[in-house]
Amino acid sequence: MHYTSTFVVSTEGRGTHEITRGVQEAVAASNIREGLCNVFIHHTSASLIISENADPDVRRDLDAFLDRLVPDGDRLYCHTAEGPDDMPAHVKSCLTQPSISIPVIESRCALGTWQGIYVWEHRRRGHRRKVSVTVVC
Repeated sequence: MHYTSTFVVSTEGRGTHEITRGVQEAVAASNIREGLCNVFIHHTSASLIISENADPDVRRDLDAFLDRLVPDGDRLYCHTAEGPDDMPAHVKSCLTQPSISIPVIESRCALGTWQGIYVWEHRRRGHRRKVSVTVVC
């Protein structure tokens, strides 16, 4: 048995955007009590992470680290069609992940106490990001 749901996340630009509630709602709607939830983002300049949801400084620090590791405007890049953050956003999404899997227990994602699910937008301007949630038992 499986269930798939898709929703759109409007980001406000670079940074993390929590989607835990939307993923949990999709899992609940699946009527699957025990199984596995896969979350997938349909883009190459944004990614998904599970991170601490209690202190926003954690996610700000992650942004700062990744920006230092992969700076905008580096002359190394040829692919700059959409601006100086274009290729760095692709590199960042390759270094992170387009999908995550989470166990489902009692019709909920079995996240830890301080864990949240986030779209990590790597572009400076906001975008509409398509996310699919598939639950299997």
